[in-house]
Amino acid sequence: MYKLLRDFLFYFPPEPVHHFSLNMLHTACSVRPIKNIITKNFSFHHPALEKELFGLRFKNPVGLGAGFDKNAMYLNELEALGFGFVEIGTVTPKAQPGNEQPRVFRLPKDKALINRMGFNNEGVNAVRTRLEKWNKTPMIIGGNIGKNKITANEDAWKDYEICFKELFDVVDYFVVNVSSPNTPGLRELQEKESLRKILSNLQNINQSKQKSKPLLLKIAPDLSQEQLDDIVDLSFEIKLDGLVATNTTIGRKNLITDNSELISQQGGLSGKPLTARSTEVVQYLSKQTKQQIPIMASGGIFTGEDAKEKLNAGASLVQIWTGFIYEGPMIVKNICKSLLQ
Repeated sequence: MYKLLRDFLFYFPPEPVHHFSLNMLHTACSVRPIKNIITKNFSFHHPALEKELFGLRFKNPVGLGAGFDKNAMYLNELEALGFGFVEIGTVTPKAQPGNEQPRVFRLPKDKALINRMGFNNEGVNAVRTRLEKWNKTPMIIGGNIGKNKITANEDAWKDYEICFKELFDVVDYFVVNVSSPNTPGLRELQEKESLRKILSNLQNINQSKQKSKPLLLKIAPDLSQEQLDDIVDLSFEIKLDGLVATNTTIGRKNLITDNSELISQQGGLSGKPLTARSTEVVQYLSKQTKQQIPIMASGGIFTGEDAKEKLNAGASLVQIWTGFIYEGPMIVKNICKSLLQ
């Protein structure tokens, strides 16, 4: 059924369809009996799926990666679809429109997407206000934070600090995003010294609180082994709580899509082409950290087998995004049932 709907929706531009679909889900979930039906049919609960990590209780290990619900507008609806956790954002201090449209492109033959959204969001104050009104439930909320496009890299630490302070009381954990390829110069912040400045400042603020929040770093799949080793060293030095591996890739290797104009579009590639590389990075990080730093795995997860592959590689939790587009609203339930088996 979903495949027929998906094929129909794929006739229309990706970004408008994304908003249309979420707004339809919002309308349905605004009627409590309908939301109860959706929850019953699309959620799957079992005590064996629960996970204790970072001092938080995840009802299942399947989360939604950042970028899907940038402004924390659809938490009620995403909870009905069974997600164990949702990462909102990327949130920046000031609202910004992101890059010019079109900025999302489908590669159906590859089960992939290319996006160059550019951290479009309503700004940290609007997101905080919305989260303050969120009726807290067992679903964990992560805050993915970044810098504004107009902020120079040498001042980037200030943007991360603003977002961290503003969202501290309304999210359960933080992810520092320096790995998106869609903000000019952002990935330069993955270099060791730049990262140290950002993360050490956040950790100092974090440790000054009565109760600190888990602080994670999201990394790109395009890092060299030396860069990954720097990430590991820094993670221990600053006592990060976890890593998110990985963001989208700027690579275009081994694509089936033969439209050179499409695949040459600027932006990050996500989906099935990223599966193997993201698993490699998870496995390498797990080995280098001796499994002392938990990893959230992201990249090419469509099925229960994909999720198991990431968990077997050393991940503690998994995040989906592109798989959600291609597999539909049953994806969380299907993965959870597979993991339970």
